[in-house]
Amino acid sequence: MTVVLDNPLAVRRAAMDLLARREHGRVELTRKLRKRGAPEDMIDTALQQLSEEGLLSEARYLESFVAYRARAGYGPLRIREELGQRGLARGDIDQALHESGIDWFEQLRETWQRKFAGRLPGDARERAQQGRFLAYRGYSLDMIGRLLRGCDE
Repeated sequence: MTVVLDNPLAVRRAAMDLLARREHGRVELTRKLRKRGAPEDMIDTALQQLSEEGLLSEARYLESFVAYRARAGYGPLRIREELGQRGLARGDIDQALHESGIDWFEQLRETWQRKFAGRLPGDARERAQQGRFLAYRGYSLDMIGRLLRGCDE
């Protein structure tokens, strides 16, 4: 059964249903409600009201997203890019990454350990393979270089 989002109460209820599942950013929530057929003016009103009530929070969304992606083994560069694609401000993203308290070098080491069993590359080909994988995951070349040289922080 499809719910028709033709009144403010229905739009609010749909937004709250989405927020009950997980945190959302304002841009992402707007996109999902628009996709469900809600009018733009009702979306803006509902989201403004949810923000004022503290039910919709960009800061909570950023914190949740950073923690989730870091646990999945992704680095700060990849997380920053993903959040930027979701329409969040660069300054807010950088602040959330900084305030996350995550030791990114330790995250890098754990990701490398899981993928390559802690085996340092034996030749240039292996080094390139490991480096590409870790760079794709969102870690800086500087951090990857230190790890693959066997250097600790």
